[in-house]
Amino acid sequence: MDETMTAPANTDARQGHGVSFGEALRVWARVAALSFGGPAGQIAVMHRIVVDEKRWIGESRFLHALNYCMLLPGPEAQQLAVYIGWLMHRTWGGLVAGLLFILPGFLSILALSYVYVIFGDAGVVEGLFFGLKAAVLAVVVQAVFRIGSRALVNPAMIAIAAGAFIAIFAFKVPFPLIILVAAIVGYAGSRSGSRLFRTASGHAAARGAVLQDRDSLLGEGTPAHARPDLLWSLKISAALLGLWLGPVALIAIFAGGGNVFTEIGIFFSKMAVVTFGGAYAALAYVAQEAVQHYGWLRPGEMLDGLGMAETTPGPLIMVLQFVGFLGAYRDPGSLDPMVAATFAAILTTWVTFVPCFLWIFLGAPFIEKLRGNAALSGALSAITAAVVGVILNLAVWFVIHTLFGRVTVLAAGPFHIELPVLATIVLPSALLAAAAAFALFRLKASVLLTLGLAALAGIGWRLLAG
Repeated sequence: MDETMTAPANTDARQGHGVSFGEALRVWARVAALSFGGPAGQIAVMHRIVVDEKRWIGESRFLHALNYCMLLPGPEAQQLAVYIGWLMHRTWGGLVAGLLFILPGFLSILALSYVYVIFGDAGVVEGLFFGLKAAVLAVVVQAVFRIGSRALVNPAMIAIAAGAFIAIFAFKVPFPLIILVAAIVGYAGSRSGSRLFRTASGHAAARGAVLQDRDSLLGEGTPAHARPDLLWSLKISAALLGLWLGPVALIAIFAGGGNVFTEIGIFFSKMAVVTFGGAYAALAYVAQEAVQHYGWLRPGEMLDGLGMAETTPGPLIMVLQFVGFLGAYRDPGSLDPMVAATFAAILTTWVTFVPCFLWIFLGAPFIEKLRGNAALSGALSAITAAVVGVILNLAVWFVIHTLFGRVTVLAAGPFHIELPVLATIVLPSALLAAAAAFALFRLKASVLLTLGLAALAGIGWRLLAG
């Protein structure tokens, strides 16, 4: 077996940073327990603990890894944990960091899913999710502004974000094509040396970050195990590819193509490949397919699941577990609905997150080699800008389908947009969403506090109205 897959205890002595595997295990458990607040909050917690407090790695390396993770399909915060864990303690470090990051959220949302299907029609539970649903709209809008303020630093990035929004909202251009075009534009722009693709403050910040890298425990250099090794990359990729697609193939063979578990395995495996830009970008794709094509759940239920993910630790992409849970609960075949739903939740989580380890272990050594490459940084920055447009599309989609009872479609050739019927506005939801937005933007309230108050307001409204 490859030395990077031997027992973790044996690697401690070979690490130049002096951080034992046991200490790293405790730190990653702490990061997982505090990983509330969506990708931005999770990345902020990781930065505070790993960069500022523990000084494992420096600012420049942290940002370089983050930019790579934002290029990948799937949850960037979880993949960033895998990346840093791998840098510190090889393959075992990446596996442990990534798995711990997932576990609390998986267990929490599974428990909440049971509550949802058992007590979902009760006034209190219905009101709770009614309030969460309205507040989540404000949270998604806040994500647009939060990510946009970091990514849209010049006219070129603003134009890329606007183009991405128009492409996906009005012309239904696939996500991968949007991301590919943005990467090409950013790469070409950086290679051209255009002022539109760089800022003086960015260069100053980069110089300061490199100095901080030198003072980190890992240092500025590249560890031996983090250097490109094609044989190792092929071996670990083959193993993870088998773990990812093997169960899906077995289910398809024994259950058949029309079985709900086969559909869930194939759909979420496809999602793991084509959804770029983190959780909010992925949800736009999942909401359209799971609601409109498969009929596993309704638009409002998608927001209920997102409310669960926002109020529990772990990646927001855990909402996909809820989607799979409901899909199998309503079409269990010969199984008990709860058993079918639980198996679907596990299957969804498996095919969603195993590829995340694959992307990191396959690409991270080569990305480490490219640290400081201006053209690559330009491509990654352009992708982040395009993601802002994709998330804006998600926010608009949620608003249209949650705050209004009916939607009309305008279509002409490739042009296709959905518009709400204004007379069908759901006034209580609109008022709650407006109040949540006021709390987040004006009062600077935390996401958890805002969601909690909105849930209480929703319960109060349902009890009074009911």
